[in-house]
Amino acid sequence: MNWYVAKIVFRIVSGDGNHHAQFDEQLRLISAKDEGEAFEKAYNIGCLGQDSFTNNRNEPVKWQFIDVAELNTLESLGDGTELYYQIHEAPDPELYIAWAHHRSSLIGVRN
Repeated sequence: MNWYVAKIVFRIVSGDGNHHAQFDEQLRLISAKDEGEAFEKAYNIGCLGQDSFTNNRNEPVKWQFIDVAELNTLESLGDGTELYYQIHEAPDPELYIAWAHHRSSLIGVRN
């Protein structure tokens, strides 16, 4: 068996949908014999992850599966194994660095 990281994308629609488009990108760990089986498993996870419910404002909310946007093979599993990366170009590098430090501070496990 091989290990894969799949990016599964959902669209979130609240109420009548008159809001900024929201997408949930989930990274899922998949065990499969090959890429085809991994894609099929990830696709099924997406289909099963669709949901509809009513929020606290009594509006309908839909979690719509869009697709499996990425599928990456993991060479090995172990402490510190890279699961995913994304290169981000920022017009203001200091603002991006400040954002990264801010997000890190919200994790709450620092001494």
